[in-house]
This record gives sequence, structure tokens and C-alpha cells, in this order.
Amino acid sequence: MNVGEVAALAGVTVRTLHHYDRIGLLSPSGRTAAGYRRYAPEDLDRLHRVLVYRELGFPLVEVATLLDDPDADPAEHLRRQHRLLLDRLERTRAVVAAVEKEMEARHMGIALTPEERFELFGEHDPARYEAEAEERWGDTEAWAQSQRRTRAYDKEDWVRIKDEMDDVSRRLAEAMRAGVPADAEPAMDLAEEHRQHIARWFHDCPPQVHAGLGRMYVEDERFTATYEAIAPGLARYVSTAVQANAARQDG
Repeated sequence: MNVGEVAALAGVTVRTLHHYDRIGLLSPSGRTAAGYRRYAPEDLDRLHRVLVYRELGFPLVEVATLLDDPDADPAEHLRRQHRLLLDRLERTRAVVAAVEKEMEARHMGIALTPEERFELFGEHDPARYEAEAEERWGDTEAWAQSQRRTRAYDKEDWVRIKDEMDDVSRRLAEAMRAGVPADAEPAMDLAEEHRQHIARWFHDCPPQVHAGLGRMYVEDERFTATYEAIAPGLARYVSTAVQANAARQDG
């Protein structure tokens, strides 16, 4: 193959091939009577190895040293390049995953790093359910209002939000363990704190909207699991208290 054909095949410029020839990194095996470069199949094999090492970030001098090592064979070059490419792939996947999480969080308005979100939310990072939430409520004013508010929150805001919710959940669990009926006034008062927390930080939450959320705590296993991790039976207790409070507020 002539130099133009090799350049087109390999996706490099003719100038690059000329440079490789000048520095002795890749010299064609033959020349025409007029002095034009002619590349043999073994030249293309070497070019391929050169380009892989260049893609991996090796300087040309080091590439030449690796390729001209008398103790290395083509199979060893392939094995080395394969290991290096796998390492790069793992690093790239990690970076992609971090970027995707950040994209999700920014779309939800959670302006935190992945490390900060894990620190605050652990496995219950709300960004994981953003697509589902938008599909269910994306056309509602509550969703739009929540998006507008949360975009302005920093880490300190999210720490406060989480601390407040954890405190309400803890006191609800204590009431349940103490035998306070879920539809009794102390439990309903805690449910009202829960409703006010949502209204203060996320969106307007009228009693009937809150009642609908309360039903989700027993209908959606993910919500149920969150409360059950605090105390067995808490999901149903909170659901009942929330719905009882909604009826009290309406009545």
C-alpha cells in the first residue's frame, strides 16, 4: 500500500506517517522505482501497535523502545495493550458513572457532589428515582415548585432537611413503640410536622396531597423499606397517622 492508502486506512495523516518514518518509528519495507513509500502487511501491524500505545498516552520515544525490545513478541504487545486498555476502561466507566449521577442530581436540583449525596442519602439518593418521579408528577405544579426550590439548596440546606426529617421519623417511631395509636392526637401532630416539613422545603402540601403520600408509604415497597429500616411497622403507622391528620385538617 502507498502512504495515502495507509493514512486513510489508519485514520492518520500522511504527514504523521512521514514523521514516523523520519524518526525511525515506522519505516516502510519498500520503495517504488521513483522513491515512493510502499507499506507491507507487517508494517501495518507495527503501525497498529504504535497507534494503540499513542492512544494510551505513551510518548513516541517510549513507544519505539517498547516495540524494538528484542525480548518482546507481538503476542506480548497485545497482552500489555489489552491490560492497559482494560484499566483505562474501568477508569472511564467510573468517571462516566460519576458524571451521570451529577447530571441526574443537577436535573433534580440537588447541587451536590456524588460523595456528598452518598454521605447524606446513602442508598436512598433521590436522584435514583428522578426519571420515575418526573414521569408521575412532572406535569404538576408541585413538581415544578420543588424543582425551583431545590435548585437553590446547598449542602448545608440538605443537611438541615435530612436532620429535620430524621427527627420527625424518630419521634414517630418512639410514639409507635410507646403504644400511642396512629390516629391519636400526638401521632397526628407529628404527621402535621411531617406535612409542614414538605411544604417548607419542597412544595405546597395540602392535607389531601399529604394523605396521598401517606398511602404510598405502604403501597410502594421502596417507601415501606425506608420506614421499616427505622422500626418494624413504622411505614403503616406513619401512613395511618398522615391520613388521620389529613382528615382532621379537612374536617
